Amino acid sequence: MSSQSERTRCGRRDLVASYALAVLDSSDAELMAAHLAVCPECQQEYHAVGGLTDALSGWRVQELPLPTPLWERLLERIAHVPQKKMSASAASAVTSSVAQGWQEPLWNEVAPGITCKLLSMDAEKDRVSMLVRLAAGISYPPHSHAGLEELYLLEGELWIEDRKLQPGDYNRAEAGTSDQRVWSESGCMCLLITSPLDELR
Repeated sequence: MSSQSERTRCGRRDLVASYALAVLDSSDAELMAAHLAVCPECQQEYHAVGGLTDALSGWRVQELPLPTPLWERLLERIAHVPQKKMSASAASAVTSSVAQGWQEPLWNEVAPGITCKLLSMDAEKDRVSMLVRLAAGISYPPHSHAGLEELYLLEGELWIEDRKLQPGDYNRAEAGTSDQRVWSESGCMCLLITSPLDELR
């Protein structure tokens, strides 16, 4: 049975984090900007995620290749098909665009039902930050965390083991721990900050 607070919760609140991270399309972003001007609940949510978006915008994008080994393991584990290697010219174009400054990254399908948008990498700390989308009914393979993993759910719902995350929820996993089951029944999008050296099983 729904609580009173759930029944009166603003229906656009789930879009606040996506708006703050500038991942909404232009028409949705305009509607959200207008809505924020009149909705105290969404204004409060926007200020709550402000620290996160400020930290992301201050990160420096380094000239590094995409973590291809991780994508290859994802494809082998989930799709059971070989990954199409990035051509030398495509890899050169990616490196060149990063060297020239920030370019809006593209969504890449790394496995059926899983797409990622790489935001930044830190080679010294073995850290990568990305937006990840799971389609409805898709599971992420069991994996061990090579470093600290931080996940912030932006849209949809996501199950990590027996915990159900909803927009605005945060999950932290320490290095050396593992996840056996990560999946989304409805589909979801999250901000993931983790190590590119995670081991898939």
